[in-house]
Amino acid sequence: MRLTIAALLLMVATTLGARAEEKTSMKYDLGVENPKWKFVAGQWGRRASGGRQVLAQTTETQPWAVAILEDQKFSDVDVSVRFRPISGKEDASGGIIFRAKDGRNYFLVRANALENNFRLYTLVNGKRSTIASARVTEPSLGAWHSIRVVALGPKIQAYLNGTLLLDHSDKTFADGWLGLWTKADSVTEFADLEVAGTVVK
Repeated sequence: MRLTIAALLLMVATTLGARAEEKTSMKYDLGVENPKWKFVAGQWGRRASGGRQVLAQTTETQPWAVAILEDQKFSDVDVSVRFRPISGKEDASGGIIFRAKDGRNYFLVRANALENNFRLYTLVNGKRSTIASARVTEPSLGAWHSIRVVALGPKIQAYLNGTLLLDHSDKTFADGWLGLWTKADSVTEFADLEVAGTVVK
């Protein structure tokens, strides 16, 4: 059977498309040095906490501290991290960055031990906008908490300590890097970053 040029081109395009995206799952030990982290703002470093090494942001940073993991870019993604807000008078927060283009353009889900809200933001050219918010009991200082984000196409769901609190749709970013976030004078520890999703080549 002879294939037309159009059919051959379609086969090539389909093959290339299949190679452009692949499913993967990974766990990152945040207490281990990883050269793929890009610390855009803030003072990030490893330190001992509860008998293990964690990644901590330890200095006041205005307006926020940003760490981007330039390892894999994801479109659809299920990502979670544990965070422990240690201190902060202006802010005591921890957050997951996802679908980041760079350190100024990304989605963010964050919790704050000083505020009774759990929020989803877009950051576009460094300007932050709230696109979804839920009232919560403030995560306690000094305790470990978990944030999970599931982003499938434009649909974004976010969980705090295992409870689904945000369910929103937004098309600002379709894919990108993962990362971590704090604000102002937050001192926050992070551990156990886990991700499963579709890698974009």
